[in-house]
Amino acid sequence: MKKPRWNTCNVLPPGAPGDPREIWTFNAGKNGLVPAAEIAVPAGQPLPVKVVGKDWRTLLQPKLNIALVAPDKVFLRVLQLPTATFEDLLAMLELQLEKVSPLPVPQVVWTLQLVGRPVDGLQTVIAVIVERDLVEKQVGQLEAQGFMPDRLEFSLLDQLLATKVVGDGAWIYPSPGATRFTALVAWWSGGVLRNLDLIHVAAVPERAVLLEEQLKQMTWAGEMEGWLVGEPKWHLVAGPETLALWQPMFQTWLGRTVEEVPPLAPAELATLLANRSALSDPRANLLPVEYATRYQQNFQDRLWIRGVGAVLGAYAFCVVIYFIAAQWQEYSTGQVEYEARRLAGSYTNTLQIKAKLQVLQDRQALKFASLDCWKTVAELLPEGLTLTSLDVKGGRTLTLVGTAPSEQNKTVTEFNEAMRKATRESQLMFDKVEIATTRLNPDRTSMTWSFACELHNGEDGQ
Repeated sequence: MKKPRWNTCNVLPPGAPGDPREIWTFNAGKNGLVPAAEIAVPAGQPLPVKVVGKDWRTLLQPKLNIALVAPDKVFLRVLQLPTATFEDLLAMLELQLEKVSPLPVPQVVWTLQLVGRPVDGLQTVIAVIVERDLVEKQVGQLEAQGFMPDRLEFSLLDQLLATKVVGDGAWIYPSPGATRFTALVAWWSGGVLRNLDLIHVAAVPERAVLLEEQLKQMTWAGEMEGWLVGEPKWHLVAGPETLALWQPMFQTWLGRTVEEVPPLAPAELATLLANRSALSDPRANLLPVEYATRYQQNFQDRLWIRGVGAVLGAYAFCVVIYFIAAQWQEYSTGQVEYEARRLAGSYTNTLQIKAKLQVLQDRQALKFASLDCWKTVAELLPEGLTLTSLDVKGGRTLTLVGTAPSEQNKTVTEFNEAMRKATRESQLMFDKVEIATTRLNPDRTSMTWSFACELHNGEDGQ
């Protein structure tokens, strides 16, 4: 089974919903998960959704939520199994579960943890067993707080695996607190973990006697099984405050204190647990499979619902914007139409005035064009030629008609050329001058000449 690559991780210690809680958060680093923050949650306050909740970003940045099981709710058994793959070890442990479980198999959830390397072809395995009802109750409380765990873990395993064991003996891991004395006892012999036991001693004056009885029973059991020879060497893995509570009990029983081993700090222990869980096989988990499957299905359904909701929201927003734009456009169009109706009369009057003005300007231009043409013809008309007709059409075309003696063809041509070169205000007066045409009159002694001239564009505006 492929292991996911976790981007963030949250570790939640055990506790009741109304108690103050602390969450350790971790981020992915070069060498695994590294501590990011310790978040304190006051009593009665919900867990921070932004920290423990999952949304669509979890698809790209997977988040691992780990909840810890209380130490006094766990049964531990040590087995020596033949060296095999993890799947085979699971199968072998399942076959022996009825023998090692204190409760009927259908009433428990279980997992396993490998310890050290195989010795003489045998692999040391710790079977972790918890009553199913307790797990379901704790998961229900976590769900009510918005914490959907991916894994349920037992934190003392990491303290046990991190302890440097030298020689044979018993390593005792007391739980903090003065109201009830609970501890995990790990028995090592020949460099191999042989047995794990949980001891519970009531907080009564004769608690040293109760502790002595339980540890002696464990010692006799080890001697009966053959792996314990001689008086065991005792070790207390605890901090100063816990040592102050436990050492007097050993002093009363043994007449001396026992060797002290400093434990890992809670943050260091949480870091080891987070990295171990991130690398563990998903099947090595105290969380029942049906819960993990339901969480995954709910997560996918929630993403689908939110995605569809986001699309519908975007669609509704676009529709609203469209209708607002349409209403605004309709309002603007109405304003323009109203303004057009208001200005229609003035616009019509303006067009009429403009047309009249154009007529007057055309008349003025025609008048000046006619005068200019008459002046030019009068100045350039040579002697011997007679002008019989001068017509200016549309202020653009000048037509000249006249008579001349039959032998004056050259004079007519010179007049035509002079008109072509005629200027006014240093510009040619005509854009085009047609070649003069002549026709001999019936009397054979005179002729009629004519040609047309197209006034220069600059004359239009006059």
